[in-house]
Amino acid sequence: MQVKVKWIDGVSFVGESESGHAVVLDGAPENGGRNIGMRPMEMLLIGMGGCTSFDVVAILKKARQPIVNCVAEIEATRADTVPKVFTKIHVHFVLTGTGLNPVQVERAVNLSAEKYCSASIMLSQACPISHDFEIIEPESI
Repeated sequence: MQVKVKWIDGVSFVGESESGHAVVLDGAPENGGRNIGMRPMEMLLIGMGGCTSFDVVAILKKARQPIVNCVAEIEATRADTVPKVFTKIHVHFVLTGTGLNPVQVERAVNLSAEKYCSASIMLSQACPISHDFEIIEPESI
């Protein structure tokens, strides 16, 4: 896998992926940024959230669970001093589907966290990551 990050100006950059996609990264105004893109640490969490969500949905579909929506709400705490690394991360999955089996959902979340999600497994080497979930029936939305 290869990516490229190009400096625009100030503290703004464009990240380009091997698959041909691009994203703007920028710093906060108090750090010289113009607020024109995501912060790099936000992007790191989004990448992890996408990775684990991909797994959870795929595992539930393979188990023939009637999933229609998956949202990973991720909250992270960072150190107060530089380097401001993540000190803990919590992933809360909100899964929607009629008759989703909680045992299957828990299994999918655990398999992603412990076996399949490269991003969260890698980040878990640096800080604790916890997970939980809730199931919503479509008619209750």
